[in-house]
Amino acid sequence: MPTTDVVIIGAGPYGLSIAAHLRARGVEHRIIGDPMHFWRAQMPKGMLLKSEGFASNIFDSEGVLSLRQFCEERRIAYADLGMPVPLETFSAYGLDFQKRFVPDLEDETVVSVGRYQGGFQLQLQSGESFTARKVVVAVGIGYFYHLPEKLTHLPTEGLSHSSAHSDLERFRGRDVTVIGGGASAVDLAGLLHEGGATVRLIVRKPLVKLHTKMQLPRPLWQRVCQPISGIGPGWRYLVLTEAPLLVHHLPTTIRLILVKRVLGPAGGWFMRDSFAHVPVLSGYRVNRAEFSEGRAHLQIVANDGTETRLVTEHVIAATGYRVDLRRLPFLSQEILSQLRLVENAPILSSGFESSVGGLYFVGAMSANSFGPVMKFAVGAKFAASRLSRQLAAQRQAPLTSLSSMAPGRYSL
Repeated sequence: MPTTDVVIIGAGPYGLSIAAHLRARGVEHRIIGDPMHFWRAQMPKGMLLKSEGFASNIFDSEGVLSLRQFCEERRIAYADLGMPVPLETFSAYGLDFQKRFVPDLEDETVVSVGRYQGGFQLQLQSGESFTARKVVVAVGIGYFYHLPEKLTHLPTEGLSHSSAHSDLERFRGRDVTVIGGGASAVDLAGLLHEGGATVRLIVRKPLVKLHTKMQLPRPLWQRVCQPISGIGPGWRYLVLTEAPLLVHHLPTTIRLILVKRVLGPAGGWFMRDSFAHVPVLSGYRVNRAEFSEGRAHLQIVANDGTETRLVTEHVIAATGYRVDLRRLPFLSQEILSQLRLVENAPILSSGFESSVGGLYFVGAMSANSFGPVMKFAVGAKFAASRLSRQLAAQRQAPLTSLSSMAPGRYSL
């Protein structure tokens, strides 16, 4: 059976960045996945990224191909600050990055990962089986979409999650209700309106928050008091972006609070015009939902107890994502039973290693261990640098067995 040192599952910004770093370090590896799949297939066309241009990079080891460089080569309008990055531009950038720095990517699907003789055995959808000493799980958040319990019984004809829609043309001329209060909900509602749908938004909070457009050039006092970081302006965000290892050493309760409360749901400033035409039912939650005669019948309840009924052709739940490793279909039950979790996310060492020796998790799955920056593409810089350095150093070292793990190695 063929074997490799490291296999990376997933080919988004994190997987591509790690593969590029491993290739530069000469570490034997395979990377398997559909490049930029989440961005190309699970986000709506016409969407603009909330992250600024300078914070939307994918990372090779030398920093050769930034988004700025890609846009200059293609003569695409770009600015580090104040110019939203179109989804299509970012996706094209990711595909170009893959061709240049990760040419050996295998556009395949991993269907199973299990333990095997001190390492792992993987099987692909094609039927191929092989072994690896180490596995890096770098899949995106698409596996973890969240649907409100009150809606889950509705048929797919009347209900979908926002991640199911890259092309909104199917909703032209139809009545659609979007549920949610974050960027996905705002983006979808605005794009649906522009695309000719009759749309409304239901949100639990009293109002929908939209960011304010940054003043450029930034005054000196702003640059001093609110320095720019990859996830937002301010010293707190700068620390969270530049020092995820420091965050890793904080008590678990504090880290979990940071992940939940920092950078709450909000739409981008650039959505103000299109979103202004969308009716918003704020302060409402869905109490009951039924589907009959091709329509969803919703009973919604306001914070003051007032009940309202509405009928719509389709409900889109733009209700975000909740990491839960049990929803990764390729991980064996043996591995899942051995993983130490907090709120269904893996407890990781300072090198992204889980309690199953040789198994690593990055991206949003590592946010509970390293902070909210791991939920953004900019977090791939730290993850790729640290993880590739560790994997390169361990090339000739035997896999650490579960029984020999050093006490205190994992942050709880």
